[in-house]
Amino acid sequence: MKYSFIPRFICTALIAGTSVYCANALTVDDYCSPRQTAPVRIKEMRPLNGGLTYAAISEDGKSIEVFDYKTGKKVSTLFDINTVKGDIKIDSFDGYQLSANEKKILLWNDTRKIYRRSFTAQYYVYDIMRSTLKRVSKDGAQRGAVISHDGRMVAYTRNNNIYISNLDYDTDKAITNDGEINKIINGVSDWSYEEEFSVTNTMRWSADDNTLAYVRFDESEVPTYSFTSYKSFCEPNPLSDLYPDQYTYKYPLAGAPNSTVTVHSYDIENRTTKKMDIEIGKDYIPSIEFDGEGTQLMVMVLNRNQNDLRLFKVNPKSTVAKLVLNEKSHAWLSPSAYQMVTYGKTSFVIGSERSGYCHLYEYDYNGALKRQITKGDWNVTAYYGKNSRTGSHYFQCTKLGAVNRNVASVDLKGIVTLLNNVEGTESASFSKNMDYYVRSYSNITTPPVYAICNSRGNVLKELENNAAYAAKYSMAPRKELLKVANATGEEMNAYIIKPQDFDSSKKYPLLMYQYNGPDSQQVTNSWKMDGVYYLASLGYIVAAVDGRGTGFRSREWANSVYRHLGEYETADQIAGANNIAKMPFIDRERMGCFGWSYGGYMTLMELTDKNSPFKAGVSMAPVTDWRFYDSIYTERYMSTPQQNEGGYNSASAINRTQNLKGRLLIMSGTSDDNVHFQNTLKFTSKLNYEGKIFDMMALTGFEHSLGMCNARVMLYRKIADFLNVYLMK
Repeated sequence: MKYSFIPRFICTALIAGTSVYCANALTVDDYCSPRQTAPVRIKEMRPLNGGLTYAAISEDGKSIEVFDYKTGKKVSTLFDINTVKGDIKIDSFDGYQLSANEKKILLWNDTRKIYRRSFTAQYYVYDIMRSTLKRVSKDGAQRGAVISHDGRMVAYTRNNNIYISNLDYDTDKAITNDGEINKIINGVSDWSYEEEFSVTNTMRWSADDNTLAYVRFDESEVPTYSFTSYKSFCEPNPLSDLYPDQYTYKYPLAGAPNSTVTVHSYDIENRTTKKMDIEIGKDYIPSIEFDGEGTQLMVMVLNRNQNDLRLFKVNPKSTVAKLVLNEKSHAWLSPSAYQMVTYGKTSFVIGSERSGYCHLYEYDYNGALKRQITKGDWNVTAYYGKNSRTGSHYFQCTKLGAVNRNVASVDLKGIVTLLNNVEGTESASFSKNMDYYVRSYSNITTPPVYAICNSRGNVLKELENNAAYAAKYSMAPRKELLKVANATGEEMNAYIIKPQDFDSSKKYPLLMYQYNGPDSQQVTNSWKMDGVYYLASLGYIVAAVDGRGTGFRSREWANSVYRHLGEYETADQIAGANNIAKMPFIDRERMGCFGWSYGGYMTLMELTDKNSPFKAGVSMAPVTDWRFYDSIYTERYMSTPQQNEGGYNSASAINRTQNLKGRLLIMSGTSDDNVHFQNTLKFTSKLNYEGKIFDMMALTGFEHSLGMCNARVMLYRKIADFLNVYLMK
């Protein structure tokens, strides 16, 4: 059952010239604190062998329980902290991984963050039959641990070397010895792979657990980046850094040397390491996986310009490689397509945008195309797998339009069926046999609803409908979806958020919120409650448009910005603002813009456009010149500065500061390892040089996402304070 709500307004007073104040009104914390705005989410439900049950962490976080898909009832317990036998016990765990035979559980705690996704931790292996725990290693924290299929070994890294802990023999030995910080990395990834390919671990066990394959990164030639790491008052002893530390790591800027990568295999019995015979050179390896039989290694190699992908089948024993797939593009190849790959017993399924839209293709391991699974003027956005009994494939798609997501199936005849033919956003987590799935659904007025369904989409059990959460936000502003023309007259998907006390006879300031990075999407038919709703509650009309370059439409739409970042996106954002301003309740003399990261860059490009209609803008953590950003992301869309000097010059916000007329607030974290604080300092230095007045806020010790303390609340309080001065007058 879906739960929708209609806003209710319970107001006690109306003061001339001010907003309506309501009883039980929501506060800035309700809108801007992630802990406040997050709806209830069900714990991760991991499908178990056999296809009838799934595992989930208990509500108190102390155990891992097993539930029946069909009834939703608990049937057993895999692990319980309180019933562990033996001398080794733990008080908590942060995550877990089951061995393929489901006899052992890899658990970890004492997690320490490295970058966005990576961490070190203390790892343990729990024997389900014996109810006993073993430490993976006693010699210090481990990173990227992976348990073997039989649960008898764990591979992990420490100080950039790979170790294998043999639990049967209580041995813990290094299989590489050349690892060195900021030089050689074995088994895990460097900063740029983690950030741009979402790769944190490159160690893979063969099906017989006799081979461990991994990627070796040589980042010796990658330039070192350093910044001063100031302590925030969110940290213990904030005044202890009389001499602040330097944070130093390898960060390849656009055009700079990248890590040199190679693929290796280690033979457990013979204790020998071999390098795979693949010509890689200066290319990337975004993925390695064993095939469905677990014997041949599937290695993706992507050229530096990221428009030529080669997929190899490699024998880890002989090191011989065979090319099975070569995909090329005249622009860029999207990771969301080629990383949508599943290796089966006799064939593999991979996403491709060769038709102009992302669809699924099935190949045998000799490289022969067996079948194009899906087709049409819409995109597949996730692949869930194949039901071996019926032959049907399951996936998520945009068949009802780019702003929607639906779970669908396609049968052997190519007939596509939406399991729930309803607009909104749904996703699925399927059982091992594809007979059941956990459905998540929301739309712009419905917070997430979770249910267990069968493979036909019928609800078997509702897990959570967020009714209490929906009631809490029933007084919040509402989002409306619409279409708006871009700079060339083409339709863009858009939304507007009106104040909860909206009066069509009044004139409101307009705030354009954007991201608009290549292949991104801001306008979706899904639930979201964040700071822009707070700004709307203060009396702003907040709007967003997905202009050229954004994703989930055609490749032609996205590829139009290739090697010209900032040009067409800026034109479309300005056109979107001007067209929305034609609505009778918009005051076109009070228009502003706001964005974060790529959206912060867009804010600067819009404010420095000669035709800018904006009176004020807020730029959060912006890239200000693409020469200052990392190589993998930037070159995917711009090529290198050496190949596209003119494009980089045109795309630089720093080169346009002379056009700045509206008032600017620019904000960044001083410890941002993604978009460096240098971007903001360079841009504001140019403004100072030109004698321009602006506002700036530095968030001491904070990184890109501002996840610490109450940073987001303070951020939006500052934005509101700034906009109220320049747009509310």
